Amino acid sequence: MSDTAAWIDAFWDDHIVPTITDYIRIPNKSPAFDPDWEANGHMERVLQMALAWVEEHALPGQTVTVGRLPGRTPLILVDVPGQGEGSVLMYGHLDKQPEFVGWREGLGPWEPVMSDDGKLYGRGGADDGYALFASYAALHALQRRGTPHARAVILIEFCEESGSGDLDAYFEHFADVIGTPDLVVALDSGAGNYEQLWSTTSLRGMASGILRVDVLDEGVHSGDASGIVPDSFRVARRLLDRIEDAATGEVTVPACHVDIPSDRVEQAGRAADFLGDAVWQRFPWAGPTKPISTDRVTAILARTWRPSVTVTGADGLPATGSAGNVLRTHTSLKLSVRLPPTCDSEPALAAIAAALEGDAPHDAKVTFQRHDTANGWEAPALAPWLASALDAVSERWYGKPAVHMGEGGTIPFMGMLSDAFPDAQFVITGVLGPNSNAHGPNEFLHVPYAKKLTGCVADLLALHAEHLA
Repeated sequence: MSDTAAWIDAFWDDHIVPTITDYIRIPNKSPAFDPDWEANGHMERVLQMALAWVEEHALPGQTVTVGRLPGRTPLILVDVPGQGEGSVLMYGHLDKQPEFVGWREGLGPWEPVMSDDGKLYGRGGADDGYALFASYAALHALQRRGTPHARAVILIEFCEESGSGDLDAYFEHFADVIGTPDLVVALDSGAGNYEQLWSTTSLRGMASGILRVDVLDEGVHSGDASGIVPDSFRVARRLLDRIEDAATGEVTVPACHVDIPSDRVEQAGRAADFLGDAVWQRFPWAGPTKPISTDRVTAILARTWRPSVTVTGADGLPATGSAGNVLRTHTSLKLSVRLPPTCDSEPALAAIAAALEGDAPHDAKVTFQRHDTANGWEAPALAPWLASALDAVSERWYGKPAVHMGEGGTIPFMGMLSDAFPDAQFVITGVLGPNSNAHGPNEFLHVPYAKKLTGCVADLLALHAEHLA
């Protein structure tokens, strides 16, 4: 244990942290946020950087395949021979979210900064730049000590933050290379704390669109028109009341709800016992702001199994410093609706659109432009060997048992794999713990936690091979 931990620690410090630091500097935004990604060349730079690192730290017998289907983002597949039966698919991605605003002084999305307590700040390090390198380190750790593992296929995509729209095509194209894994390990999820291993049992789905309200063809003096011409923001606010209770945040569209399985409620209760008030205290609250609910289990289920609406962007609203006395022509709001893991996203989005577009207040011109949908995911029941293994590796590396909890985000790849490999077991985990803030400002990779997670993955692969022997 101590020898392996020391080796992982040194490998991270010498070979992974410097590479992730360089990776953070590259603004490799996902295609949804950089339509000219191919011409801009950032994705190709990251691809070549990853391939050079993979070659430098090659695993014995590895085969590296680069997918380049026309008009699609690239893909990296690394096939590593194993011993005995079975196959493991290890997943990560190398595309990023955009910059966002609000980074603290001295920090920035493309300026990596390592803090004294081992947090590497910058966009993409935790989501999900570390996954390829941690997967390699785990396999190297096993081979270094002569511990058997099953065949491993490492799949790294470049379109996850855009909904993995290219993955189905690659999945079909490389079906023979990927094979039929009996275990999937994905390092692109969250952690409730930095004190133990967290296993993601479900992921919410998502539906999004742009609500636009037009009331005028050109802006007019607000003193002249207000009181006669309805304000477009007020109309939009009334329309939002059709899909969400403004007082409680509860989504009122029946198609967006499901019954929560009793075992997921029980798991939420166990997670709440470990987390305590950190369930909500981990967020960067402004002033005296309070959570919607201070009941720990209710809060966990609200972010994992219940729908919610967030306004993520707006058009038609000038900055306050340049806002004149003008009644504006329109208001546009980008809506992101998170859906329960087992909710069908297409009917849910259709029901949302129907609620927003029908019978507009004051007969205002209202449109709802539908954008993306993605179904959520629920993990199959854990096999007894895997449940024991997760507890064992967490105890070994962190000194505490593993915790199982749903996450509020969406990883479309999980649903694809569940459909393709219904008999596979899934271990979905990651480093996105308290305040790591993926997608927002001040994102960081908690390097000490990631090192121990690498050890957990290595030992998990060893126990998987032992189970199959």
